[in-house]
Amino acid sequence: MSVLSLILSSSLVLVSIFISYYQKLGVEKEVIIGSVRAVVQLTIVGYILHYIFSANNILFTLAMVIVMIIVAGNNAAKRGKGIPYVFYFITISIAFGAAITLTALILFGSIHFKPQEVIPVSGMIIGNAMVSSGLTVSRLKDEMKNRRHEIETYLSLGANSRQASQKILKTAIKTGMMPTIDSMKTLGIVQLPGMMTGLILGGVDPVNAVKYQMMVTFMMTSTTAIACFTVALLSYTRFFTRNHQLI
Repeated sequence: MSVLSLILSSSLVLVSIFISYYQKLGVEKEVIIGSVRAVVQLTIVGYILHYIFSANNILFTLAMVIVMIIVAGNNAAKRGKGIPYVFYFITISIAFGAAITLTALILFGSIHFKPQEVIPVSGMIIGNAMVSSGLTVSRLKDEMKNRRHEIETYLSLGANSRQASQKILKTAIKTGMMPTIDSMKTLGIVQLPGMMTGLILGGVDPVNAVKYQMMVTFMMTSTTAIACFTVALLSYTRFFTRNHQLI
């Protein structure tokens, strides 16, 4: 792709800005900031990854994964603004889900502990867990607010905080998981995954490309479920006192 083609295609961002302005959505600034950050970050990360891949160092690889988790946690935490320690809860949940999934993939021999394999795979599962965790805490916060009287009724009847918020937890976890589940349902029909398509274009046998894409899909589902479940269990406690009183 030439520089001119990239510049021309980048102008499509103006469509988002126009719709936001026309509908008074108020996200024009966010779109512009996001676009600029994407360009700067991708450029910097491109050079960093080139160095890390060449160095093939375990510490550099782990450091890159940790940075990705922290940045993802910080971004997802914005959806749970108002929940104490939500950044730590989300970051821990994403790290927990990613660690379990990556460990399983390495032990099963699906990937090797090389920066060329670990970092791209980590990016996919961490990014997916980031979106799902953000949706989970956002729905949890809204449900806790909207169903306050219901929770207080359960508490007055002798239920503890976990029992009183059990239905809300299920709703929040399900909300976080549904985008990933919906993507699985339409995979290969509506969505043609970039990884599979890229491998095929690169000359990889289509059957092997499909196998890799299946692995990616299942690992993202696993990480999403773990992250949503963990962040919901950690976050809901911040709505109650130690004596199971709703704050």
